[in-house]
Amino acid sequence: MSSSHKKLNLTASEVRIPESHWANKAPVVFGVIGLVSLAAAFAIGMGDKKDLHFSFHVSFMYFLSIALGGLFFVIIQHASAAGWSAVVRRLAESVMSTLPLFLVLFVSVLLGMHSLFHHWTDTAAVALDPILNKKVAYLNEPFFFVRAAIYFTLWLTMGWFFLRNSVKQDTTGDHALSRKMRKFSFPCIAAFALSLTFSVFDWVMSIDPHWYSTMFGVYFFAGSAISVYALLVVLSTVFRGIPAIGNAITVEHQQDLGKLMFGHTAFWAYVTFSQYFLIWYANIPEETLWYYHRSQHGWMGMGIALMVGHFVLPFWFLISRTVKRSKALVTCGALWMLGVHFLDIFYMIMPMAREEFAFSPTDILCFVGIGGLFFAWIFSALKKHGLIAIKDPLIHESLAFENY
Repeated sequence: MSSSHKKLNLTASEVRIPESHWANKAPVVFGVIGLVSLAAAFAIGMGDKKDLHFSFHVSFMYFLSIALGGLFFVIIQHASAAGWSAVVRRLAESVMSTLPLFLVLFVSVLLGMHSLFHHWTDTAAVALDPILNKKVAYLNEPFFFVRAAIYFTLWLTMGWFFLRNSVKQDTTGDHALSRKMRKFSFPCIAAFALSLTFSVFDWVMSIDPHWYSTMFGVYFFAGSAISVYALLVVLSTVFRGIPAIGNAITVEHQQDLGKLMFGHTAFWAYVTFSQYFLIWYANIPEETLWYYHRSQHGWMGMGIALMVGHFVLPFWFLISRTVKRSKALVTCGALWMLGVHFLDIFYMIMPMAREEFAFSPTDILCFVGIGGLFFAWIFSALKKHGLIAIKDPLIHESLAFENY
C-alpha cells in the first residue's frame, strides 16, 4: 500500500470544485444548450411527428440507461462493501441523481406513445390481430401507466435514499449510515433488476409487440453497465486536474474502472450473441421478425459495425494493462464506448420507424438536447455536494488502494 495515500486526509473544501474551474459554469452552459437544442428539435420535427418521437425516444433511453447504470453502480458497491470505489462513488451518485429529469422527460414519451407503440395502442387493429389480442391484458394503456409509475417510484426512492444518506454522512460522519445503506442495498438489487427489465420490455421491446425475448432486459443492462463505467472514467479524468482529487482518484482507480468497462464488453457480446443464437436456432417467426427488420436496407451493415465497434475493437484495445493505466488512452476508449452504446440503442429502436438506416437532424438535436440537460444536472449535483464522500468509513481503504 502507498504510504502517501495513507497520510492523505481530505477536507470538505478540498473536494469542492474550485471557483475558477470551468465545471462551475457547466450547469448553465449545458442547460442552455440542452433547452435550445430540444426546442429546435421540436420546431424542425413537427412536420413528421412520428420521426420526432422516435428520435426523442432513442436519446431518452440512451441517457436513461446511463442514469440507471449509475444507480446500479451505487447499489452494488454498497452491497459488496467495496473499499476501492469509495473515492469515485460520488461521481456515480451524481449520475444517478439525474433520474428525476427522466420523470419529467417521460411526459414527452407519453405524448408520443401512439406513434411509438401504435401497434398495440390501436384497439381496432389489436382486435384483428390474434397475437396482440392474447397480449392485451398486459399491453394496454392504463396498465402501461401504472407500470411506468412503479418503475419511477422505485428508481427515485432508491436514488434519493442512497444520495441523501451519503451526503448526510459527509456532515455527520456517522458510520451507521453506511451499514443502513448496505442493508438496504440487497433488496434494491432485486428491485433494480426487475424494474429495469420490465421497463425495457415496455418502452423498447413493445415497439415491435409481436417480437419477444426474455434476454432483452439483460442485453439492455449490459450496455447500461458499460456506459456508466465509461462515463465514470471520463468524469474522473475531468476532475483529476484538481490537486486533492488527483491525489485521491489515482491511476489505480482508473485501472479498475477500465477493467470493469473491459469485462462488460465481453458480457455484452455474450448476451447479444446468445440472444441471436437462440432465436436463430428456434426459428420461430414471431421471434425472428426483430432480426429480419435489421437485416436489410442498411441495417445489416450497422449490426456488423456494432459487433466490431462494441466488442472486437474495444476488447483488444482495453485488454492491455498499459491502456487502462494511461489516462489519455482509457479516456479515448471510454468515449468510444459511450458512442457505440448510442448506436446500440439506435439499433434497438429506430428500425421500426425508418425502413432505411439513416441519421436525421432531429436525431442529433434530441441527443444534444437531452444530453445537455443530463450533464447540466450532473455538474449541478457535483457543485452542490462535492466530488468525494470524505467521511465514508471505507475512504482510507480507497485512498490506499493499489492494483497488484
